[in-house]
Amino acid sequence: MAYQELSVNSSPRQTAAVERVVEVRLPTVHGEFRAIGYMDRRTNQEQVALVHGDIAAHGALTRVHSECLTGEVFGSTHCECGDQLGTAMRMMVTDGSGILVYIQGHEGRGIGLLAKLKALQLQQEGLDTVEANLALGLPVDAREYTVAVEILNDLGVESVRLLSNNPRKRDALEANGITIAERIPLLIPPNKENHQYLLAKRKRLDHSLPHLDGLLG
Repeated sequence: MAYQELSVNSSPRQTAAVERVVEVRLPTVHGEFRAIGYMDRRTNQEQVALVHGDIAAHGALTRVHSECLTGEVFGSTHCECGDQLGTAMRMMVTDGSGILVYIQGHEGRGIGLLAKLKALQLQQEGLDTVEANLALGLPVDAREYTVAVEILNDLGVESVRLLSNNPRKRDALEANGITIAERIPLLIPPNKENHQYLLAKRKRLDHSLPHLDGLLG
């Protein structure tokens, strides 16, 4: 099948935080996307959005995804991050369009890779994910979503159907001017390695994980 240019806003908006640097076709195992690379001027951190299909200003199927080296690259079963990433991309292809905003700097809910590994060690010793961060003297969740909002603004998006189980993410986007037309669950079946982690996310961080009911103690 001949390659067709994916349609996104071709006249990027000038924003306070991000600069659109490059756009390139990116075929993936999930389907064809357009990779749009950004530079966050405030942090000098590189960011990327993957866009599939024609994106409308309202109701775009959207995933704002925090980087997770252990889950996405190494296939760790302690979290569901890798499965969520692939599932979100497949859902966008099935839907016919969608945006994945992949946020670097969010490793370990924003505490960084080495601190996340230390927190994992504490979880293996019996602490939950919240207790582990606090025991290290670190925030429970240090992430902020300004750059994600700036990228969505650059793409001409005003409202989204958000793929997320996290109410804080929804609230952060709405507080910065992105209307959440719908929140769509992104539920991954639990396993023996991550069930306590997922329960802690539900009990301590208010994540909406109804698929845990009746499955785990």
